[in-house]
Amino acid sequence: MESYPLTKNQNIELEITGITTEGSGVGHYEGVAVFVANTAVGDVIDCHIIKTKKNYAVGKIHSVIKASPCRIAPDCEVFSKCGGCAFRHMDYKAECELKQQRVKDAFARIGHIDMEPEPILKSGSTNRYRNKAQYPVRQEKDNISIGFFAPNSHRVIDCRDCLLQPKEFGRILTVFEKWIRKHHITIYNEETHKGLLRHIYIRKAFATGQLMVCAVINGHNLPKSDDLIVSLLKECDGIASIAVNENTNDSNVILGKNTKILWGSDHIEDVLCGVKVRISPLSFYQVNREQAEVLYRKAAEYADVKDTDTLLDLYCGAGTIGLSMAKQVKQLIGVEIIPEAIEDAKRNAERNGIENAEFLCGDAPKAAEILKERGIHPDVIIVDPPRKGCAAELLETIRQMNPDRLVYVSCDPATLARDCAILQEKGYKVQKVTPVDMFPRTSHVETVVQFCKK
Repeated sequence: MESYPLTKNQNIELEITGITTEGSGVGHYEGVAVFVANTAVGDVIDCHIIKTKKNYAVGKIHSVIKASPCRIAPDCEVFSKCGGCAFRHMDYKAECELKQQRVKDAFARIGHIDMEPEPILKSGSTNRYRNKAQYPVRQEKDNISIGFFAPNSHRVIDCRDCLLQPKEFGRILTVFEKWIRKHHITIYNEETHKGLLRHIYIRKAFATGQLMVCAVINGHNLPKSDDLIVSLLKECDGIASIAVNENTNDSNVILGKNTKILWGSDHIEDVLCGVKVRISPLSFYQVNREQAEVLYRKAAEYADVKDTDTLLDLYCGAGTIGLSMAKQVKQLIGVEIIPEAIEDAKRNAERNGIENAEFLCGDAPKAAEILKERGIHPDVIIVDPPRKGCAAELLETIRQMNPDRLVYVSCDPATLARDCAILQEKGYKVQKVTPVDMFPRTSHVETVVQFCKK
């Protein structure tokens, strides 16, 4: 029996030949795959092995022997420690090429669909584009860390000015730390489940400049909240809402179900594709507004809606994608399982003078069944499911509804390719595929698919 060629703490020379879906580089040493974060295709590195498994190993860069042509110097001090970005060490052109190839490979390997996607729609900005951040807070002795989790851990890497987030977010975090120290606010401990402050949750509406600040607490009351409010308003322009979210569960879920407004409005307002959008703390809203408009315009192009159409928007969230097309169709019906999001969708329709929209709260497969029972025949269906993709029964319900046109918006190429293969078996052919870079510098890629009837 051949001996395993690698041992922990061994140093090897390794050429990086590929990138995983999570953004790590991969090379091979005597037939064993070795995964190394923060590397690029073409890098030749001195690799220090930190973990060995039966079929693979994990290493880290000891030094770069020969740099890939696309390698650049990272512009973030915590890039190698934080789990947020995956591609700050390579140029943006190479990042987009990787994402384009990832979508093509998923369709070929998982969906068994051989086609060339349309060119990826690149982002106009690779920094400061996120309109939402959830910062975990941790304390060890006198050290308070506010930032992001290290990869595959719950260890918080302190980062007050993330390059993906607006500048104002960093100023808000500084206010929180001063308030914590001044009033000896306790910090939540995941092991003991004691302590008050768990997360700091911030949203920004880029079109209006409005900010929402929310403290997520392990309790029901936020002490010295008046002082926090005064400090936030003094330090940061644009704050329209200050809230506290109660999460007393012993789980990794960030937000609890109950949110109380401490100051200002219970929502902020943005504008997306010409539609005024109401955003409450629990609403789903695309984190990159600029690229969301690019994504929605492509979805509208693929939907090719007409003024005689009934449009069904499944997994509609706050209604944004459907409402952006509502004035071009006869009827819009949106379906979403989160009650707060449905309320936002209804108010968004009202605020925009859209009277041909109906929003149903419920699980997408069940709601689709209800519409079928009501005899509603959608001409166009848009699905924008979570990362796990569409439930099998929903795909069957879509087939039975028999829409003329179908558009699928996805944040995960693997589950998208799986569902596209199922839909092709049910009589819908993949016509066009366009990747959209919604999340520059991260490993994520959004995709829009147009189907036609076979």
